[in-house]
Amino acid sequence: MLTYREAGVDMDAGDAFVEAIKPLVKATRRSEVVADVGGFAGLHKLPQGYKDPVLVACNDGVGTKIELAKQTGQWEGIGVDCVAMCVNDLICSGAEPLFFLDYLASAKLDSKILTEIVRGIARACKEVGCTLLGGETAEMPGVYLPGSTDVAGFAVGVVERSKIIDGKKIQPGDTLIGIASSGFHSNGFSLIRKILENQKWSLSQMWEGKPLYDALLTPTRLYPPLVAAVKQEFSIHGIAHITGGGLWENTERILPENCTLQIEKGSWPIPPLLQHFRKAGDLSDDEFYRVFNAGIGLVLVISNTETDTILKWMKNRGENAYRIGTIKPGRAGREA
Repeated sequence: MLTYREAGVDMDAGDAFVEAIKPLVKATRRSEVVADVGGFAGLHKLPQGYKDPVLVACNDGVGTKIELAKQTGQWEGIGVDCVAMCVNDLICSGAEPLFFLDYLASAKLDSKILTEIVRGIARACKEVGCTLLGGETAEMPGVYLPGSTDVAGFAVGVVERSKIIDGKKIQPGDTLIGIASSGFHSNGFSLIRKILENQKWSLSQMWEGKPLYDALLTPTRLYPPLVAAVKQEFSIHGIAHITGGGLWENTERILPENCTLQIEKGSWPIPPLLQHFRKAGDLSDDEFYRVFNAGIGLVLVISNTETDTILKWMKNRGENAYRIGTIKPGRAGREA
């Protein structure tokens, strides 16, 4: 049997990584955590106050955005992205995030890179109030190419059964409220990289006073705190997280059969960077809105009677939110 060192696994690097992340993980602990880090599985109680709790679970990854992080050495934001992609999906059901687990894999363990990723994961978990309960760090030479890293995550939340948001309350006349994204988030980076290559753009060239890679690697927004606050004040009929598939397809997913989607182009500002890549890639409307979020990271469906009130409420919080469309009667889908 090969020893770890004979197999090419750097145990010293692994030990350094574990010691570096312990305080990061500890800082995310909710009161419901039962066991310390280091066991074979994480233990977490359900929070008190739920009468009929339903667990909600999801997983996601960061995709090829990792390739830009590898080129620039900017890894912390990738950890934030990983959490955001999961918990932003979780809240579409009305759930409160409870805990998160990560999966980090590489050809050869680099404790510095992995520590930066976990730093971002812990930072995001703390911001949304969920525990970093555990995870897996896999070193797999021969499976992953040298220098490559993969990042994925898993989130579990809880929602009162009577308060599940599943789109069933959506009806014709409802309003679509778009919440601004922080940029590309974590989708469309295969196309972004192709445009960079075709245009011969350097990641270090300046964009609005900072290197282009800073703008491209801006982390995905974490929407759970905002949605939690909205639920306290308003009735939400549906929530769509705008990821792969873009603005139209992700919003269509939550529609009941008797509704169709009418998004009003031009009713919100598209960030200049997204417009820059749209023009450089000569993207059609269909491809642009299908691949990118077009500046909208989350869509809330609410009653038309609450539209003005919620937009004013958002503005008072400093939130960039827009009325971007309406729900019309018809077959599930969108109007041409």
